[in-house]
Amino acid sequence: MASVDVVDETFLAVPPHVVAAAFAAPGSWRGFWPDLELDVYANRGDEGLRWTVGGALVGTMEIWLEPMLDGTLLHYFLRADPPTGSLSPRHARREVQRRQLDAKSVALGLKLTLEDGRPAGCPPLP
Repeated sequence: MASVDVVDETFLAVPPHVVAAAFAAPGSWRGFWPDLELDVYANRGDEGLRWTVGGALVGTMEIWLEPMLDGTLLHYFLRADPPTGSLSPRHARREVQRRQLDAKSVALGLKLTLEDGRPAGCPPLP
């Protein structure tokens, strides 16, 4: 079992293709996850991406874009270990917490950017 196992979900009131476009350029990944080296092994288009992860962690990561209501549920999964092997329980908890905060920061940053100008309670902008 990976010592870093993170799952996150955030609703964005924009269509899946809009969220997918935010992740489409490999250059954007470095901004979201600066210490990770990502290599796509499954590009699922408007349904998301799956990567192998290198750098500060070694494992897999995925964003799954699920159409929901009038927007997208952004699912995030990271399952990895440090390149040197597993972490002590204390260090693993710290790393998981850090990666959870990073995941939420990415999702809420996209929410703020992609929903910009959309009044609350109104359908998403096209």
